[in-house]
Amino acid sequence: MKTIFIYLLQAMLLMAPLAIIHAQEGKPLQIFDAEDGAPISGFRYQYGTQLGSSDTSGTIFLRRDPDSRLRLQHLRYGTWELTESAFDRLWETGSSTWQPEWMELSPVSVISIGIPQEKDQQIAFSAREKLHHDAGALLNENPMISSIRKSGAFGFDPVMRGFKYDQINVVVDGLQSATAACPNRMDPPTSQIALGRMQKVELLKGPHALRYGIGLGGTLNFVSEAPEFVENPATYGRFSSMWEQNGQVLRNEGKLGWRTQQADMGLIGSWSRGSDYRDGAGNTVPASFMRASVGFYGDFATGAGENLSVNLNRNFARDVAFPTLPMDLRKDDTWMANARFKKSFEGRLLKSITQSAYLSKVDHLMDNGLREINPRMMDARTPAKTANAGGRVEGEWHPGTGRLFAGLDFRSEKAEGTRERTFLMGPNEGKTLLDNAWQEALIQKFGVFTAYSLPLKAGMFSISGRLDMNRAQALDPTVEFSQQFEEISTVQANPGLSLGWQNDLSDRWQIGIWLARVSRSGSLTERYIHYFPVGLDPHELLGNPQLQPETNNQFDLSLQHRTEGLSISVSLFGAYLNDYITGVRTDLAPRLPQSPGVRQFVNVEEVLKTGMEWSIEHRIGGNWSQSLMAAYTYGQDLRHQEPLPEIAPLDLRYSLQGKHLDGKLTSVLRWRAVAAQHRVSSRFGESTTPGFHLVDLEGGYRLLPALTLRASVHNLLDQTYYEHLNRPIRSQAGPLFAPGRNFRLMVSVDF
Repeated sequence: MKTIFIYLLQAMLLMAPLAIIHAQEGKPLQIFDAEDGAPISGFRYQYGTQLGSSDTSGTIFLRRDPDSRLRLQHLRYGTWELTESAFDRLWETGSSTWQPEWMELSPVSVISIGIPQEKDQQIAFSAREKLHHDAGALLNENPMISSIRKSGAFGFDPVMRGFKYDQINVVVDGLQSATAACPNRMDPPTSQIALGRMQKVELLKGPHALRYGIGLGGTLNFVSEAPEFVENPATYGRFSSMWEQNGQVLRNEGKLGWRTQQADMGLIGSWSRGSDYRDGAGNTVPASFMRASVGFYGDFATGAGENLSVNLNRNFARDVAFPTLPMDLRKDDTWMANARFKKSFEGRLLKSITQSAYLSKVDHLMDNGLREINPRMMDARTPAKTANAGGRVEGEWHPGTGRLFAGLDFRSEKAEGTRERTFLMGPNEGKTLLDNAWQEALIQKFGVFTAYSLPLKAGMFSISGRLDMNRAQALDPTVEFSQQFEEISTVQANPGLSLGWQNDLSDRWQIGIWLARVSRSGSLTERYIHYFPVGLDPHELLGNPQLQPETNNQFDLSLQHRTEGLSISVSLFGAYLNDYITGVRTDLAPRLPQSPGVRQFVNVEEVLKTGMEWSIEHRIGGNWSQSLMAAYTYGQDLRHQEPLPEIAPLDLRYSLQGKHLDGKLTSVLRWRAVAAQHRVSSRFGESTTPGFHLVDLEGGYRLLPALTLRASVHNLLDQTYYEHLNRPIRSQAGPLFAPGRNFRLMVSVDF
């Protein structure tokens, strides 16, 4: 801990000499209320490295930046990111109007990781992010999000404030999701996101985003790009390619679309392949993979105030190395489809009705065929499938000065799969044993939800609620499982309630307070997994259909300060959980001889999680900016009086970003310092991890308006390190080390 505070002091000292804010001239732009024509004062704006607040006349001053988009935010008006055409009109006329449309209150951070933007500066995913084959890896650019990693290349399973797996609600456009078919979660939901079509990801902290489902610890909402209709038909597209030296990784991604007055449609595709990489000490780490996707998207203006959106994606993964697990991913084929129809109304209390439906299917196969095992006692393989389907109907009303959402939704998830063990030696030679891993488990959720926001003087009050009826059953239970429990089918009610108050203390200070109590039922794994080693340690896990719902009582506090050249944000949270779901040892006999025993999922009476995130963003003149952000979570099992397992340590990030040659050249210096983690769970055999620090350099040059080149080096100092949440490679009795120094080259073309 002492070391990390030394790093923090160094970072603050680094920022200090750069803290001179130079006065900049710019063009005045005014924003007025669309209903009464009054100037809107105190709204915050972000435009590349330019940020600040409007004055009492609703005026801001900007310098034109062709590579950036203007983003406005106000407590009473919500968030408005101007399209290129809308900004051109604003720049030409010098003014625009803004329709009051209050945002739903939640402690939200919107991140983008592209050059030269950073957290909360631009919400759009750039071409660099869309190249990545795993959305979970992108989330790690924010210190609040860590990942459980069982492979160095794929399947980064996000952990948010110490909440993981089904405690986090991962959705696309507020609804669609996918369930990992692999019992070991080689294919978590974030790995199935088609980034080529995504505009942004919202990190909705805490259990407050009840419109989108129950996210006990938070919601990750991936939002698709908005359609753009044009008078004259036109084609457009993008192609990007990146090469990484360490691991010989090649990534390719592209989009080809067509726009008219009534349609915006196109095709997206990606293909990536990599091999083993070397860590900082020069040791080889298994990390081979192949990942590809292809998809169709279409938005259609079917009538006045009507929009129909259709998306279809097909994902492929082949021969992905998972050195921390007994088997590797051999095949993962996924279909994801969704459709949404929205009807908007003018001059009515009811503003819109939105109807959505989705379907996701995952076909997964893992085996030990790629492993060099001597002697090879048996061949093992597990084919598994999951299917998700659901629908949603939501209405939006504007009663008086408030804003109301209400609706119904339905979600279904099903998993089936069998482990096959063929013995090659020993007394069972020639025999094949079948282990029913999922027992054809099925969970259906019927939900009703509402969210209401009401502006009051200088603040905004919000209340949201949800009630889910959760029905769970096993369609193909084993005889042993049926005999162990009196009832293996359950119906449970999961209520949720969130209250929020957000207030502008001044034109520079804003405070927000949220309280919530939310419950969730156990997942497919927690209720029905059947003697499978899917946890932190090698114990086999056994589900428990009699689990009580897990309940989170959470408090969130947010404080923000923003001026033209400086932004400071602090978020605090405290979560007291009842009936926390975890695993305990039993005297049951394991299925595999090398397994040390069996754990069964049970409820633990009391658990505490608390922590904070903070960030400082500072503009240095017109061409330089810097940021400093950190996150820390503390977790404690109050029943057993020991730390909770898999809690990431204190994580500190600093970046210095610049624009040169009239914005054609961009540069980024990143520094990351992570503290050692000594708070570990002895009951789960968790090991302490050392701290580390990393330095990255990145640069980009726009050769032509449509052609950009980028180059970067990650882990410049060639550090040998590993993340605390990386699973160990048990066959080598050592950690899963991260890549050493890694050079990257990228080219991107837009047309």
